[in-house]
Amino acid sequence: MLDKTYDANSVEPKIADRWQEADAFKAGANARPGAESFSIVIPPPNVTGSLHMGHALNNTLQDILVRFERMRGKDTLWQPGMDHAGIATQMVVERQLMEKQLPGRREMGREAFIDKVWEWKDESGGQILNQLKRLGASCDWSRERFTMDEGLSEAVLEVFVTLYKQGLIYRGKRLVNWDPEFETAISDLEVENRETDGHMWHFKYPLAGGETYTYVEKDEDGNVILQEERDYISIATTRPETMLGDGAVAVHPSDERYAPIVGKFCEIPVGPKEHRRLIPIITDEYPDPDFGSGAVKITGAHDFNDYQVARRNHIPLYRLMDEKAAMREDGEPYATCAGQAMQIAKSGELPSEADVDDINLVPDEYRGLDRYAARKRIVEAINAEGLAVTVKDEEGYDVPFVEHKKIMQPFGDRSGVVIEPMLTDQWFADAKTLAEPAIASVREGRTKFVPKNWEKTYFEWMENIEPWCISRQLWWGHQIPAWYGPDGSVFVEKTEEEALEAAIQHYISHEGPWKAWVEEQLENYEPGNILTRDEDVLDTWFSSGLWPFSTLGWPEQTDALARYYPTSVLITGFDIIFFWVARMMMDALHFMKDEHGNPIEPFHTVYVHALVRDKNGQKMSKSKGNVINPLDLIDEYGADALRFTLAIMAAQGRDVKLDTSRIAGYRNFGTKLWNATRFAEMNGMKLDAAFRPEKATQTINRWILTELSKTAEEVTRAIESYRFNEAAGALYHFVWHELCDWYLELLKPVFMGEDEAAKAEAQACVAYVLAETYKLLHPFMPFMTEELWAHIGGEGLLCHADWHVPLHRDDTAADEINWLVDLVSGIRSARAEMNVPPSAKAPLIFVGANATTRERSARHFPAIERLARVDSLDFEKTTPKGAAQVIIGEATACIPLGSLIDVAAETARLEKAIGKVDKDIERSGKKLDNEKFVANADPEVVETERERFAELKAQREQLAVALTRVSEAG
Repeated sequence: MLDKTYDANSVEPKIADRWQEADAFKAGANARPGAESFSIVIPPPNVTGSLHMGHALNNTLQDILVRFERMRGKDTLWQPGMDHAGIATQMVVERQLMEKQLPGRREMGREAFIDKVWEWKDESGGQILNQLKRLGASCDWSRERFTMDEGLSEAVLEVFVTLYKQGLIYRGKRLVNWDPEFETAISDLEVENRETDGHMWHFKYPLAGGETYTYVEKDEDGNVILQEERDYISIATTRPETMLGDGAVAVHPSDERYAPIVGKFCEIPVGPKEHRRLIPIITDEYPDPDFGSGAVKITGAHDFNDYQVARRNHIPLYRLMDEKAAMREDGEPYATCAGQAMQIAKSGELPSEADVDDINLVPDEYRGLDRYAARKRIVEAINAEGLAVTVKDEEGYDVPFVEHKKIMQPFGDRSGVVIEPMLTDQWFADAKTLAEPAIASVREGRTKFVPKNWEKTYFEWMENIEPWCISRQLWWGHQIPAWYGPDGSVFVEKTEEEALEAAIQHYISHEGPWKAWVEEQLENYEPGNILTRDEDVLDTWFSSGLWPFSTLGWPEQTDALARYYPTSVLITGFDIIFFWVARMMMDALHFMKDEHGNPIEPFHTVYVHALVRDKNGQKMSKSKGNVINPLDLIDEYGADALRFTLAIMAAQGRDVKLDTSRIAGYRNFGTKLWNATRFAEMNGMKLDAAFRPEKATQTINRWILTELSKTAEEVTRAIESYRFNEAAGALYHFVWHELCDWYLELLKPVFMGEDEAAKAEAQACVAYVLAETYKLLHPFMPFMTEELWAHIGGEGLLCHADWHVPLHRDDTAADEINWLVDLVSGIRSARAEMNVPPSAKAPLIFVGANATTRERSARHFPAIERLARVDSLDFEKTTPKGAAQVIIGEATACIPLGSLIDVAAETARLEKAIGKVDKDIERSGKKLDNEKFVANADPEVVETERERFAELKAQREQLAVALTRVSEAG
C-alpha cells in the first residue's frame, strides 16, 4: 500500500539513484529502430557556479523537452558540460591561495598556477552539475564536457588558426572594457552598469590666441535670451582626469551658437601653462545641442562614444592610464609629449597608432597618481586658475558650477571596481563578416526565435556588430596560439613546432637583419629562445561558441557528430542572445558544412525564456535581498513542485513572478495525485495489460478516457510549440478536476456497489488512466511519477515508457458527463455565492429541458443529489420565484434558495464587499492614471498595479453576480 504522504526528501534521491544505476539517460536510450535524433546542448554553466533560479527555469524547460522526446522514442541526447569561466575561476583560486597564505599567482609562475586551478577544479569545481541532478535534469552524464578538456581545446586551436589565416582574426589597438583590479579586458556581459552619486563639472576651454566670439542663445520662438562676448567654449564632464587626453571639442553641425568658432583651436585648461595643448573645435552628429552647453570634449582613448567620433574625424587617441588605472608614468617628459601632440593637432596628420600610444600626455606632477587622486588635483588646479564655469551661490558669490547628480557607472561584476574604457592591443575577430550568414539564417527562416519578437533584438545586435575582442589578460583559459619573433613578427599555428617552422621559413628565406641571428639560435635551439608565446588567453565565449559541435568531437568527424548535429533546439535566456547564441550561429555556419558545402545551422529553433523575478515582479539581486535559492526550495517543497511551478508560469514573453505560496500549491497538486493513486489502490485498482480503452462500456469510464485523450493531444501540441505553461495548465486541470474531483468521486458508488462487472472495469480503467497520466506528467514532475509508476507495477522505467497516444474518443459520453459536471459545478457556485449553509438541501427545478436533459437528469440524479445537495427533481415551464438560476445548455436549472438564507443579511454583506472593492478600484485607477507614477516607478511596480486593478475588476464582477442572485432569491 502506498504511504499516506509523499516525502520528496526520501523519494527523489532514491529515484535519482535508480536512474543512475540504469544509465537511463544515455544517448539513444529508449530509441526506436531508425528513430530520428533529438539533441539539445546545455548552456554550459560556469565551473564556479551554483544553481540559481535562472538555471532552474532554463534546465526545467530543457528537461521537459528531452523527457518528452525520449518517451516518443527519438534518439535523444542532452549534452551536459561546463564552461571554464576564466576570470571567475582565476579569482576563486587566487583568493584561495591568499586565504591559505600560499605564494600568489605571479610568485609561483604560470605553469604552477595552472596546476593549482586544475587541482581546484577536480576537488571543488562543477558542483552545479550535481545540483542539476537534484533538479532532475536527464542529461547523458557520461558525455560531460568541459571547455578546457583536450577535445574542446583541439577545436579551439583549429578555429583560431583557421580564422587567422583567413584574415578573420587579427591583432589591433581598440577601445575595450578594462578591469583595473584583474588587469584584463572584459566583455560587456561582465560589466554591470549601476546608478551612483556623481558630479558634473563645467569648465572653460579658452580659445587659442585670446580670440573671442559672440555667443547667442535663443528660445524656442527664436527670441534672443542671452548674448555676450566669450573667449572660451564651455564643456561638462564627469571624469575631469580624462581631459588630459582630449583630442578635440565637438559641437553639432546645426548648433548656431558655435558656428563662428568651428575649425578654430581651443586650449585644454590642464597642465603647465607654458605647455598648454591646443585642440580643434569640430562638428559631429554626436553632440546634443539641447544637453548642457551642447559642446563635448572628445577623449577617444577613454570613452566609447568619443572613440567613434575620434575615428570618423581622424582625431588622435591618447591613452592616459596604465593597467591599474593609475596615471601613466612611462615615456618622455610631459613637455616633449605635449609638443608632439601639438604638432599632430596643427598638421592634421595622424601618425601610426603605436606612435600615438607612445605619447604620454599626463603632466609630470600627476604621473603615477590613482585616477581619482588625479581627478581631485586637476579640479583644484582648474578652479585655482579661474577656468571653471561659475554660478552665483545663495550669498551672491561666484562659485564653480558643479552639478551633483546620479550617473551611470560601469562596474566589473566580479571585481566590483569601476571599469575604465581603455585603448589596448588585443586580438579581435571580424564579427561583421562572420555575422552575415548568421543574419541571413534567421532572416530566411532557417533558424527561428520563439517568441518571434526576439528576432528584432538579434538583428539590432548583429547588424550593428563591432569587432569582437577575444583576448583576455589572464592565465586560466585557452592560451592564444600565437608566437612572436625577435622583430615582433607573429606566427599563428597550433603548436610551437609548427610556429617555429613558419618562423624559420620567414627569416631564413628572406634576406634581412634577423637571418643570421636566427641561424645562430637554431644551432643551440631550446624552446623559447627564438619565439615568445603570446601570454593572453581567449575570452571564454570563444570556446563556448563552438559548443554545439565541439562537444560532439569536432574537428574529428565522429559518429556522434554525424548523429546529433545539428542540434534540435536551444533554450536560453535573452541576456546571452548576443554573447552566446549569435556566436554559436557565426561559428557553426562558418565551419559546419554538408556534403555540398552548404552551411549547417547549429539548431533550428531558439526558445528564449524570460526572467524569474520575485513575487512583486522585482528582479532578484543580492542588494535587494530578494534572491531565492532554488536548492532551498527543493529542500522544502521538492524538485517536482518547483519544476511544475516554473513550467506553469513560463508563458512566452512573460517574466515568472515566483511566490513560494505557488510552489506550496503545486506541491499540493502532486499530493492530490498521490492521494488519488492511494484511493484507487484501496478500491482494488489493478494495472491490466489486457485492458482496452475502446472496449470500455461504462459512460463514466468512456468519458474519462476521452478527456485523457483530449489532454494528451493538448499537452503534446503545447510542448511541440514551446508553450510549456499551457501544457502544464492542461495537466493541472485534468488531474485536479476531471480525474480527482470528478472521476474518482463519481466512481465511489461503483466501487461500493454490487455490479462486479462495472467494478472490475472501473478498477482496470482507473489504473490505466493513472498510468497514462503519470506519462503525461512525467516531463514536468519526474520523481513522483517515476515512483508512482513503479508502485502500480508499470513495466520498466517510466522515463522509457511510450508517450501516451490518444486511442479513445467518445464525444457522446463526454458530453453527458461534462453536462453533469457543469450542472453540479453551477449549483455549487450559486450556493457558495449566496452563502448557503453546506448542509442545507434544496429542490432542483429544470425549465425548458428537452428530452436529453430529462433523461440525463433522471439517470444521474443519485450523483446530483449527493454532490449538489438537492433533495428533489422537477420540470416546470416557468422559472419559480426566488430561485437562483444556472444556464445548462438549452435548459435553466433553478434552485429555490430563498428560504435557506437571510436575504437581507446576505444582501447587506455583498453590498458592503462591493463598496470596499469599489474604493480599492478607485485608488488603483487613480494611481494608473497618474502619468508621473507610470513614468517614474519601476516598470515591475507599474505592471503589478495593473494586474491588481484587473483582479479587483474581476472580483467586482463576481460580487455583482452574487448580489443579483440573492436579489432574485428574495
